[in-house]
Amino acid sequence: MSLHEIVLPETKPETEWVRGRALQKVSPKFRHGSLQGQLYMALWTWADEGGHGRVATEWRFRIAPPGRIVRPLVPDVGYLSYDVLPRDAHEDDVETPLGAPTAAVEVLSRGDRRADVADKIATYLAAGTAVVIVVDPRTETVTLHDAGGVRVLGADETVAHSALPGYQLDVGALFARAKR
Repeated sequence: MSLHEIVLPETKPETEWVRGRALQKVSPKFRHGSLQGQLYMALWTWADEGGHGRVATEWRFRIAPPGRIVRPLVPDVGYLSYDVLPRDAHEDDVETPLGAPTAAVEVLSRGDRRADVADKIATYLAAGTAVVIVVDPRTETVTLHDAGGVRVLGADETVAHSALPGYQLDVGALFARAKR
């Protein structure tokens, strides 16, 4: 930790630093939790079987975009490649990494403000996240944000990205399972 870091207490649910203020995440309801769980399991299985990296839900990262203060962000699901943080990294470095996740997944909640979500996406990308995956339960779409732009996926499409080699997730099946 340095003098150039915003340190927030651990809370349940977690608190992040978004648009210059502390913002506590909302407690998820069923559909949000179901989508988050499915995304976690799919990413964890892919990462574990392929030896790609670590995956966790509500994993606190210490994000440091160039020239900006370090702040905590907590994606609904975070993936951190072993290329970024090796398997044999010190436990403290794994618990709360200083740096951006390789992929961040955010499942939108009713109370999310567009400006807050946009700020989080911009902060992740500026800090080096390869892809931010935004899941919208209301529109049943998945939006991929990366350095190349934005791509919105509907029910008949598949989530895939070069930062997640070999990973694929059927968008329509994701939302269908979340309704069960």
